[in-house]
Amino acid sequence: MRVETRRPTTSAGPIIAGRFRGDIEGLRGLALVLVLVGHAGISALPAAFVAVDVFFVISGFLITGLLVDEIRRTGGIRIVDFYARRAKRLLPAATVVLVASLLLTYLFLPPIRWSETARDALASAVYAMNWRLVEQSTDYLRSEEAPSIVQHFWSLAVEEQFYLVWPLLLLVVALAVSRRTSRHTDARPSISGSRPGGHSGPFLGDRMSRWLLAAFALVGIPSLAWSIHLSQTEPARAYLVTTTRMWELALGGGLAILGGHLSRLPRPAAIALGWAGMATVALAAMLIRPETAAYPGYLALLPTLGAVAIIAAGPGAGRYGPALVLNRRPTRAVGAVSYSWYLWHWPLLVVAEARWGPLGTTAGLAMILCSAVPAVLTYHLVENPFRYAQFSRARVLRMGLAATSVTVLTGIGLQLAVRPPVSAQAPLAGGASPTASPGGERAAAPVDRFARITPDPLEARDDLPDVYRDDCVTQAQEAGLRSCTYGDSDSAVEVAVAGDSHAAHWVPALQVIAAERGWRLVTYIKTTCSFLTAPISIAGRPDPSCTEWNRNLRTALTGERRPRLLIVSSVTQIPLVDGSPPPPGPATADAQTAALSQTWSEVTRAGVPLVVIRDTPSFKVDIAECVSAHRERLTACAQPRERALTWGIPQERAATAVPDARLADLNDVICPTEPCPAVIDGLLVYRDAHHLTATYARSLAPRLHDRLRELVSPHLP
Repeated sequence: MRVETRRPTTSAGPIIAGRFRGDIEGLRGLALVLVLVGHAGISALPAAFVAVDVFFVISGFLITGLLVDEIRRTGGIRIVDFYARRAKRLLPAATVVLVASLLLTYLFLPPIRWSETARDALASAVYAMNWRLVEQSTDYLRSEEAPSIVQHFWSLAVEEQFYLVWPLLLLVVALAVSRRTSRHTDARPSISGSRPGGHSGPFLGDRMSRWLLAAFALVGIPSLAWSIHLSQTEPARAYLVTTTRMWELALGGGLAILGGHLSRLPRPAAIALGWAGMATVALAAMLIRPETAAYPGYLALLPTLGAVAIIAAGPGAGRYGPALVLNRRPTRAVGAVSYSWYLWHWPLLVVAEARWGPLGTTAGLAMILCSAVPAVLTYHLVENPFRYAQFSRARVLRMGLAATSVTVLTGIGLQLAVRPPVSAQAPLAGGASPTASPGGERAAAPVDRFARITPDPLEARDDLPDVYRDDCVTQAQEAGLRSCTYGDSDSAVEVAVAGDSHAAHWVPALQVIAAERGWRLVTYIKTTCSFLTAPISIAGRPDPSCTEWNRNLRTALTGERRPRLLIVSSVTQIPLVDGSPPPPGPATADAQTAALSQTWSEVTRAGVPLVVIRDTPSFKVDIAECVSAHRERLTACAQPRERALTWGIPQERAATAVPDARLADLNDVICPTEPCPAVIDGLLVYRDAHHLTATYARSLAPRLHDRLRELVSPHLP
């Protein structure tokens, strides 16, 4: 199941110039189906996420159309009324789903997720979920955690942030144009919507249209340019931030300004345009590859312009255009419930995966269909009653405050429920301590229960090496060296440790050794960057910052102040061969081995003694999360050993090929049995799926010291 999450537009309905647009209602339904089958894992639609771009265009078209129609009728915009309508439309269903999601979290998700989910729900309730996800996406330590049960509220947040300023922009333009024409007419827009002199009737003329289009271009063009730039440099951030999506909503708004011209298209041209738009959206969903494409960027022009073509062609094409498919009762019915169905489908998918593991396509589709039941109920019992209720503005504002308060209070309740069990305060089994060396094979064999687990799995995410707290890690897209010094800073014996986060998780053990032996320990860590001379591929794209960081690091290590010993460890990233990633399988493994051999040979030829710590076992299961859910049955979290050890094979092969490179393999104590235990002697081994807890790494200091002495004793005291 994909983790990208989208939501449909939430306008009051596709009514343009007093006429119901069934084709737009159907377009919402078709786009929602695209989202649902994409989340169910249909491989033929790798870019089902393009539906969010379609929804943004629809929303910009409908909402701008309503606002422009209000200007035309009244000469102004009732800003408070606009936000009251949005609150009535969005908050009731959203509150129901947010509270239900928090309850589902308490009942079915591991306790380790409760605290973060409560914060996610609060961010969703105040339309800030996209920025919370931005923060998490740029935090490598959290980037691999399970998706939030309310992650899909991100695009609702984008849309509502946009509509905080959009009506004001329309009003400012209307006021400016009105003042220019005030010599010829007493029509002047106002916030309240009244018109001086009591006049009413058509107000939006060619002059107003031109100025509004210019204002939209002023918003949309810089936003598109920023989207293209940021998608290349920070794709995770670009996908979620409001500033890279504003142009899509503005594009729909510009289409609404030109609404009077839509019906003037000749029928043959309108029919061709409409079907071309449908084909463009479909091709975008099938051909864009998220692992290699920077998105949204310029690629988002495909689905957005496709949506524009479909909407623009509708009046002229009539029933021979896309309306032939879109303006059908089943398609319109899906479009009508699209908001509620979108809100419900994601939480149920997340719960199902948490309970039963990764869902296949059939199971995913089954859960999608099941989510239609609460969606339809919410649509009829919550959405429509509140949407069409005749509430005063004051009552709507009180209702909005109450809805947000309910979510906040439920989230606080979930936060308070996050408490380590009483048994966590009991002594460690067998008298072990957090710095004890793990026992032998018999002691390490998986067991179901320990009186105490250290660190407690609820606190495992924060059981980190000091390099993170001390800001010693070079982040993604950065190339400068960041280093910290531990142990005896005045020592003549300098030991350097370099690599990615898998080098960082050995720092706690090396700190213990450095303190005992009087070494000066210097760290060089960069997120998702192997110690390699070759350029590497991250998510299918070259990472020039990693190449530059490696160049800077090799210069530092082989200069005048060479370390007495260099220790490296990392996940072996995929090196580029002739500018492209090698094909999966043996070709990738061979390229990794060759790149490692070349890098290590260069270092050892410069006279730097080198020890490579073989990469630690990696799993498909979040170990800390599993232990938090199975404290009384820890064997459920034990993982197959053979598969977990495959990550270090290229390092093992490269160490054999480079005579002066020494390989330290501690996996016999990290995973001493088949299967690999999640907890050894009461110590939690992993804080996620492949990073050691600092506590467990610290306990390995005696074993690591023994291996280092065996391998490089002439170089170290």
